[in-house]
Amino acid sequence: MGSVNRASLDQKLALAKRCSHEGVMAGAKAAVVATVAAAVPTLASVRMLPWARTNLNPTAQALIISTAAGMAYFIVADKTVLASARKNSFGASYKADI
Repeated sequence: MGSVNRASLDQKLALAKRCSHEGVMAGAKAAVVATVAAAVPTLASVRMLPWARTNLNPTAQALIISTAAGMAYFIVADKTVLASARKNSFGASYKADI
């Protein structure tokens, strides 16, 4: 096993932090969009549909909206981190081949 110097580890750590930060930001943006996209039809249906008015109390409405936001956050953050890691790993192997 080859020796690993401190600069290489620091560079990899900085790259990992940047990738995770990009994932968090992309996930947060997706969660905001999903919140609005889920809130509008949920709240509109509660006001217009008799079935929804009687069966969807405020807790159920909040659960529907927050579930959509949470799913969007984790899916987009995961895809962003994986795409960034894939891009960086291909870039590292490409540079090593040159």
